[in-house]
Amino acid sequence: MFHSFEMALVKLKICGITSAEDARAAVESGAEYLGFNFYRPSPRYVTPAAARAIVATLPAGAQAVGIFVNEARPADVTQIMAESGVGLAQLHGDEDPAYCEAVGAGRVIKALRIGDDFDPRRVLDYPAAAVLLDAYDPKLYGGTGRAANWEVAHQAARLARVFLAGGLAPGNVKAAIGAVAPYAVDINSGVESAPGRKDHDQLRRLREELEACQ
Repeated sequence: MFHSFEMALVKLKICGITSAEDARAAVESGAEYLGFNFYRPSPRYVTPAAARAIVATLPAGAQAVGIFVNEARPADVTQIMAESGVGLAQLHGDEDPAYCEAVGAGRVIKALRIGDDFDPRRVLDYPAAAVLLDAYDPKLYGGTGRAANWEVAHQAARLARVFLAGGLAPGNVKAAIGAVAPYAVDINSGVESAPGRKDHDQLRRLREELEACQ
């Protein structure tokens, strides 16, 4: 089902950036948000120092986002943010509302995984600048490569600023935008040749598809 809205207003986040070259290609594809993964078990993990070197190359207007999963203390998140130069923290674990508040509501994107029993009103429970909706997996904190429930995501997008993730790639992103009407789409493995390595041809295809939404 498609919903009426201005597709051209949808923003793009490319996650899993590990090199300045990929960051530049992502920005050229239209990305306004770039994600840097600080979760050590991830194959896309980067150190705060490595992220800082890449962030320093970003043009004005590009926003760097740090991805965190169950850091022991909010203070650990804010310290890594300061060390890396990222301005937003994407909390992708089991962080509760108080944890988000401690990091700073205005600079938090709280990730939630949509299972069969997901209540769209949960997006209102977290003090955050936005929520990111991804497909549910009992073992993985994101990166499943599977699509989230778009109808449920659409209901949530009517209540809060939503980043839509989960199995998005050139070929289905236009349909996802039409179905969900999110604030932004978040794409990672769908534009990769290997974990942490972006496929620049796929990024160009993505840009073409997004431009077709205008």
